[in-house]
Amino acid sequence: MAATASLSFSSADGAEALAQAGSGDVTLEKRALESDAAASLDASQDAIETVPLPAQDAPEANQPDFVSNAVVQPLDEADELAPIAPAASLSELVNVVAPGELTEQMRCLASAVYFESRGEPLSGQLAVAQVIINRAEDRRFPASYCGVVFQRAQFSFIKNGRMPRVRTSSPAWNRAKAIARIAHDGMWQSEAADAVYFHANYVRPRWSYRKTRTAQIETHIFYR
Repeated sequence: MAATASLSFSSADGAEALAQAGSGDVTLEKRALESDAAASLDASQDAIETVPLPAQDAPEANQPDFVSNAVVQPLDEADELAPIAPAASLSELVNVVAPGELTEQMRCLASAVYFESRGEPLSGQLAVAQVIINRAEDRRFPASYCGVVFQRAQFSFIKNGRMPRVRTSSPAWNRAKAIARIAHDGMWQSEAADAVYFHANYVRPRWSYRKTRTAQIETHIFYR
């Protein structure tokens, strides 16, 4: 009996131990499954985050994130200068050109035309404008229209570094403004071409003998 009881007890202990062991295996297996699932989820998330963008969605190399596409604002049509139709003559071109508001430089150019040649034919006025433009592009002279016009002892209408008042309501001023724009934009070829000097035909300055004469328009003679 004792042996039988002992054997039964041992069997019971063995069964309990086996049950406990089985329970531990289930727990371990459950944890292992949970761990595998978590690892699988992390791997899935990593895979999603590292998938490269399609070529059409990927930002260009070295391009800031906030500039993904070129942004071009439309230009208001009112800001564009109306195209000038081809003209049969300089006079016709002067009549169709709308100078608009003048910048400081363009006002200097138009003023020189006004004071130096307002009594000359349009071709003579254009030639005076051309001389000023040529000087501004020549390294021997100031590099702006105003610099050329106000250069000391060059234009007789400048007195003590000041320009006389322009009669802005006069037709002569409107023509001078149109001529200035035509010359500046190269709309009409001037007879003066590359001239950088001129004088009235009733005087003969000493420097004129050392220059090459290019044209004479009414009372003005032009040289380079």
